[in-house]
Amino acid sequence: MKTLILLTLSLVLLSAAAFSQRTPIFPKGEIATVNNHTGTVWLKELNPPDSLLDIGIATATFAPGAKLDWHIHPAGQVLMITEGTGYYQEKGKPVQVVHQGDIIKCAPGVTHWHGAAPKSSFTYIAVSTNSKKNKTVWLQRVSDVEYNSARN
Repeated sequence: MKTLILLTLSLVLLSAAAFSQRTPIFPKGEIATVNNHTGTVWLKELNPPDSLLDIGIATATFAPGAKLDWHIHPAGQVLMITEGTGYYQEKGKPVQVVHQGDIIKCAPGVTHWHGAAPKSSFTYIAVSTNSKKNKTVWLQRVSDVEYNSARN
């Protein structure tokens, strides 16, 4: 009987630990309805820029294979990868494979795209400053050839 109780308790504790590791820190947000990506992307603004701190913070979650179009942040942006495997590419450079714990510095004015790898969801926290000068400039879609050039 003691063995059964210990086994049950162990399973409950392991299940709780596994569940807590999969629970996101911030809510997933709403499915994006704008026409600047392919696949399903969820967005949640965490901190809108204001007069005290001109820092915008948001989280984005991508379904496997989802990606943003090529774009530019005139004042730059920092992405902190919190889950999954994704891709990041600057124009003229090879695709980088990025993982949980990686930090991406999107330099001001650099054309780039980012999104999820084909078999993984992908989540990051985006931090942007200088909101009046940092409106995202959306460009063309990422081609299948560009997306598939990543080497896992």
